[in-house]
Amino acid sequence: MPIKSYNPTSAGRRAGTVIDYKAELTKFTPEKSLLKKQIRANGRNHQGVITVKHRGGGNKRMYRIIDFRRRKDGMIANIESIEYDPNRSCFIALIKYTDGEKAYILAPKGIKVGQKVQSGIDAPPEVGNCMPLANVPAGLEIHNIEMNPGQGGKLVRSAGGVARLGAKEGEWSVVILPSGEMRRVRSACRATIGQLGNIDWINVSIGKAGRQRHRGNRPHTRAKAMNPTDHPLGGGEGRSNGGRHPVSRTGVPAKGGITRSPRKNSEKLILRRRKFGTHQQRPQTVNM
Repeated sequence: MPIKSYNPTSAGRRAGTVIDYKAELTKFTPEKSLLKKQIRANGRNHQGVITVKHRGGGNKRMYRIIDFRRRKDGMIANIESIEYDPNRSCFIALIKYTDGEKAYILAPKGIKVGQKVQSGIDAPPEVGNCMPLANVPAGLEIHNIEMNPGQGGKLVRSAGGVARLGAKEGEWSVVILPSGEMRRVRSACRATIGQLGNIDWINVSIGKAGRQRHRGNRPHTRAKAMNPTDHPLGGGEGRSNGGRHPVSRTGVPAKGGITRSPRKNSEKLILRRRKFGTHQQRPQTVNM
């Protein structure tokens, strides 16, 4: 997908880039029957206390109801349009089943308006179709993966996201996630074929602070610019570098530290851990 840049009429215009949505999207008004109001928490809990900092403001958003389960087995649906969703980085596709029901699904790369998609054990392993991992050929690219059967897709749902199905043994399948982690998932869990679209989303430059405010992100103060009472990295004479490894406000390691509990029940399902300190990468094919 092309990324547009503008004439440098200001510093923000010079540095910022945007995605050319007209080249990909086919509809710019959402389906009203699939919209829902959102109550913006702005990082606050039920008592009104800020628990997640640097959130607030931004443009109002209506939530698009996404069908992560894909449980209408054996019924063919037609792709009506490819649309923008302000609540996620990937695009969404409006589908219409033969019985007239409409739904939103995550739009994989290469999907076109008029294409047919379906779900279930009888669906062919084609882009956009959803089926249990037991029916997906090994080595195929997948996304929107369930962690428990019937729960709905939880893994690999962001723009450009893609996992790869490895070996299958009994009721378990091995999935190689975008982070490089190799994980066992039950073969009864469903996944959708293909890689999610809007791959160039990660290459967009925000360019100016105002665009971050439109997204609901408030200004962030550097930890080493604070006082010692406010952050573990604060204080010091002059411009100090904290004097310790980077940590959060509560002392949790911020770069590569292991925060996952070794006593977690799902720990035994992880066959190979992700590489700490690395960005999202394309999964590699593993012979098992």
